[in-house]
Amino acid sequence: MSATTAAADHPDVTRLTEKQREILAYLREHADQQTYFKSRLIGEALDLSAKEVGTNMPALAESDVDLDVEKWGYSSATTWKVTT
Repeated sequence: MSATTAAADHPDVTRLTEKQREILAYLREHADQQTYFKSRLIGEALDLSAKEVGTNMPALAESDVDLDVEKWGYSSATTWKVTT
């Protein structure tokens, strides 16, 4: 599914900020290969700080998007469980 199709299928995507859409695109791209994501590593991949990722992830968890996002762990960086 393309990002355009996903946006059309999920109206909440249009309410997300640019950073949130960027994080969502990254998660969609990688969710088939992995389930757990650290804020720090997402940030490194997207040139964002771990804090920026952590601040924006709850909006994705609460939105009606095609991924299930839940806060999972709090070790060296917050870990998020992402499933399709």
